[in-house]
Amino acid sequence: MRRDQPNIVLVFVDNQPADMMGCSGNAEIFTPNLDHLARQGVRFDQAYCPNAMCSPCRATVLTGLMPSQHGVHTWLDDDAMDAWPAGWNAIAEFDTLPERLGRVGYDTALIGKYHLGFPDVAQNGFSHWVTSGIGHVQSFYDNEINDNGNSFTVPGHSVDFFTDKAADYIDDHKGPDTPPFFLYLTYPAPYGHWPSVKGEPDNDFADRYRDLPMASVPREGVSQQLIDWILMRHDKLPGEEDGYYQSLAQLPNDLPTLRNYYSQMSIVDRGVGKVLKHLDDNGLTDDTIVIYTADHGMSLGQHGFWGHGEDTWPSNTHREAHNIPLIIRDPNGAASGVVDSSMVGTTDVFTTILDCCGLDLPSREDAPGRSLRPILAGEAVQWDQNVYMEQEETRSVRTPEWLFMKRVPSSNYAFSSELYDLQNDPGERTNLADDAVHQNIVEELGGKIDAFFDLYADPKWNLWKGGRVKSNSTRPFLWQEMWGDDWTPSH
Repeated sequence: MRRDQPNIVLVFVDNQPADMMGCSGNAEIFTPNLDHLARQGVRFDQAYCPNAMCSPCRATVLTGLMPSQHGVHTWLDDDAMDAWPAGWNAIAEFDTLPERLGRVGYDTALIGKYHLGFPDVAQNGFSHWVTSGIGHVQSFYDNEINDNGNSFTVPGHSVDFFTDKAADYIDDHKGPDTPPFFLYLTYPAPYGHWPSVKGEPDNDFADRYRDLPMASVPREGVSQQLIDWILMRHDKLPGEEDGYYQSLAQLPNDLPTLRNYYSQMSIVDRGVGKVLKHLDDNGLTDDTIVIYTADHGMSLGQHGFWGHGEDTWPSNTHREAHNIPLIIRDPNGAASGVVDSSMVGTTDVFTTILDCCGLDLPSREDAPGRSLRPILAGEAVQWDQNVYMEQEETRSVRTPEWLFMKRVPSSNYAFSSELYDLQNDPGERTNLADDAVHQNIVEELGGKIDAFFDLYADPKWNLWKGGRVKSNSTRPFLWQEMWGDDWTPSH
């Protein structure tokens, strides 16, 4: 293997919780290719995204920065595109992963969903560009595609299309004289929202999931926090379409949707299998590091809501929407078939790729990422067992023992903190934040959160201290009430 310049295939899927794979213990999902990949590499079962929305996590994996550093705090709303400057992309000012790799000879390809700005031209150092016309997934079929400047509509399933394009790209880079490549394959699935997964599945995996009881997903009542969010949006944002948020109360416990969602996961798995086969067939497996992960997780009704941490009031960082799959197969690594429980995150993916490619790493004072390369090599590692997350008005730290959610101080809303004992309450059901016996833990973890964001948050994008967001916020009323009516998103 080219130790200093391995090929990198980073598969980045849309809305997949960590336990939605056979290898993570789910007996109802069909993911034989991911299960095989996990047997060949390392599966990190305690991997977390910094934010449970699409665009912030895509910005993080390409920059290594937290939302309060890069400024993307929620999904970039396609309806806001008219306000964007011509050619705008949300992370243009940063030295991104493909730009860094391109400078040392890598060919760089984005194939799949972008969702960080205008998709009509290549952005952020990518030399090969095949992407969807919009970021939001309305359907897996009949999507507008931009293929290196050529626009057309693809009638078939978008995952199959992007898989074929990725396979072609790998075939074109099999020769000994071709440069190393970074393939960022960003599937717009399994996704999990209406209308794309409404109703029973009607695809190649429909029979497998027909009549499946979906026992892997617990049935729960709709939470008060979800209802509060729907009512808050109705009162505070009356001009916005609220049908999507009303559907969030209908989705939990909807069996046809669950089966459809699972079937889309199997289509993703099939795509991964085809990509791995093309690496094998072209003799590239021993020269290629494969990383499989997701932008964020997904609550499928757990805690009484469907979707993301932002879909309650106040927002939350419960496990289901933030725990992401992370499998890394490194041909140079000594570890295979290993399940590692180190507390890791999306920022670590950025740093790990740089390290595996022999590039300089950002200082820990500038970016929070740590390289996973020593773990992949089977080395004994002293690891900082803290991961940090933020969801506009909620900031959190998770350790092996605790989850603590801290809310922005607000005079208009009775926000309260949440503390969960993960050893005795792994389902995160009993909030201990107000218990006198746990106040030392609250103070300790709250201090960690404050120190982390004091170090890393850019004042321009630090919402808790008057900063702004890029493009749009789902809580503009909150920040206007805190910082004045002149508070607006920025571009």
